[in-house]
Amino acid sequence: MKRMLFVLLLFSQGVIAQKSYNIDTSYTVKSTYNKLIKKYPFIKIVEANKGANDTQIEDIVYYKEKYRTLHLDAFFTKNKKKNPGIIMIHGGGWRSGNKNQMQVLAQEITAKGYSCFAIEYRLSLEAKYPQAIYDVKNAIKFIKDNAKRFRVDPDKIAVLGCSSGGQMAALIGTTNEDLGFEDTSYKSRSSSKVQAIIDIDGILAFKHPESNEGEMAAFWLNGTYKENPENWKQASALSHTNKNTPPILFINSSFERFHAGRDDMIAILNQNKIYNEVKTIQDSPHSFWFFQPWFDETVQYTTQFLDRIFK
Repeated sequence: MKRMLFVLLLFSQGVIAQKSYNIDTSYTVKSTYNKLIKKYPFIKIVEANKGANDTQIEDIVYYKEKYRTLHLDAFFTKNKKKNPGIIMIHGGGWRSGNKNQMQVLAQEITAKGYSCFAIEYRLSLEAKYPQAIYDVKNAIKFIKDNAKRFRVDPDKIAVLGCSSGGQMAALIGTTNEDLGFEDTSYKSRSSSKVQAIIDIDGILAFKHPESNEGEMAAFWLNGTYKENPENWKQASALSHTNKNTPPILFINSSFERFHAGRDDMIAILNQNKIYNEVKTIQDSPHSFWFFQPWFDETVQYTTQFLDRIFK
């Protein structure tokens, strides 16, 4: 389902300018539940459960330009001065979904002693690759610039994503300090470097024997593989994996297509003695992180990995 979003700008002369773009509202927790319930009749949608000592601030502006502002939701515990920070990127095939879908996972991980940030980024109906990567990296810089406010340690940052967000998380982590993936117009005193990656069912290579990426990937990458092979290569985390890649956790469903390129990436990580883990949630569908009984397992694997890397 698509709908039109209008952004209004009031100029000093009193003239209002208007810019519009489509947004895709098809990928929601409810629509996913409706698709899965027949095959998995035991599933339950996880519910929000904010801790008594946790702070939640929604729709903080981290980026503003003429026609567009981008927001993030912050989750942190006030009774600690510094927590490791977790950047959270929602899925939706690079064209749907929204940051609210990361809220429950953020609340649960925050309760374990972390500061979490659910990020809004521009989707493919509005902007093509690599704009979404720029957006999330700008959000990381903003969070570091405001580390004291958010009770976050700027030197202990992990990036976590689900599905297409997992693909983005892996790409963001493997392109640390690569100026080709930075928005040079964004003014910040901080870097977008992260110290860990958590890829939840996101592919590592767009063009790969295990991959089955089609129209949604081509739409985001501004062309099919034949039309734009360079984007397909450069958008793949596998293309950038090297001795500088941070530790990574892969949490996967039972569907192999959603971890295309993972084993090739692990081979490179192992050659360079970079810590990595693979956790496969047996008999689970894609988007398992929205539902019990798989949500608790996802949180457990995530926090165990984070504790090992940061604590």
